[in-house]
Amino acid sequence: MLGFSVYLGHDLTSENYNYLLTMRNSGFTCVFTQLAVPDTDSETILNRLADLTNWCQKLDLKIIADVTADDLQDLGINVNSVEQIKSLSLTGLRVDHGFSTDIIAKLSKEMPIVLNASIITQQNIDDLRYSNANFEKLTAGHNFYPRPETGLDAHWMQKKNEWLKQYGLKTAAVISGNGKLRGPIFAGLPTLEKQRYENPLAAILELKDYDCDHIFVGDPQLTRDAIESITNYQKQGAITLHLDTDIPELFGNDWHNRPDVARDVVRLKESRKKMFLSTEPQDNIYARPTGSVTIDNHLYPRYEGEIEITKRDLPCNEKVNVLAQVKDYDLPLLKYVDSDTQIIFRRATKGA
Repeated sequence: MLGFSVYLGHDLTSENYNYLLTMRNSGFTCVFTQLAVPDTDSETILNRLADLTNWCQKLDLKIIADVTADDLQDLGINVNSVEQIKSLSLTGLRVDHGFSTDIIAKLSKEMPIVLNASIITQQNIDDLRYSNANFEKLTAGHNFYPRPETGLDAHWMQKKNEWLKQYGLKTAAVISGNGKLRGPIFAGLPTLEKQRYENPLAAILELKDYDCDHIFVGDPQLTRDAIESITNYQKQGAITLHLDTDIPELFGNDWHNRPDVARDVVRLKESRKKMFLSTEPQDNIYARPTGSVTIDNHLYPRYEGEIEITKRDLPCNEKVNVLAQVKDYDLPLLKYVDSDTQIIFRRATKGA
């Protein structure tokens, strides 16, 4: 499951609704929010939450709220009353401080509950079992970390996930956005420190490799380029690469990696048949850093017209013309190009 965040620190507007719609259409299925809103009265929070839950219901989006027992109390909700908690019209809760094992177990029979993955212990697991919690509705979700240098170590998180899955728990983690970032630090909201400024799609795919079942965007916004890249992957399994140069012949055609995956380059299997681009040798011979888009010229007779993308730094070659460069933020995606993977080229937009 993919999710994204909408926070209640301001009145919701048509812009927020349109973002919900865009993300839903891109393959996201769940909204994350928080019920703690500094310097905001409970009535305002509840009104904003009602607007958000209503929109989510209309758009068939789930909504999970992060909450402590104190947050519920501040909103006039009895933390031990399942019915009062259900009256908030949330799909599920991410429970933090102040919830007893007994109330978590009761809530798990009514809705999905997300536990704090980073601090859950064997004793917590045993207590939940003793209280007859519904483990099918329990997820262990890792925190996000606003301050640079405080995010989790990837190896530690993966080992923790492996341990949690022994008990049938699904796991969740958070990636940074790359559009509008959340304050007051504005440095991303990742679970993993290594992903603080990473390409969002690359971060999603990496978290899947680390045994994360559910992945949320922590910040309030993704760029249009990032949303399109995720959409293309979700709907077509395609990797979208943004280039620094306008090459209409690349942008307007379907491309795929060959079924046999090369170590050093992505080889576009349609390119030698289509022959859209000049294969005259270039006047200058260029090096091929990672992400170079190249075409073999007529000095490579058998391979003339083959378009490739370098997966590692390669030297100059008089038989190879350099056409364009994949933008740095897309380079991590190259390792996810597999057998027959579709490639979509786009011209990078400003602010991406």
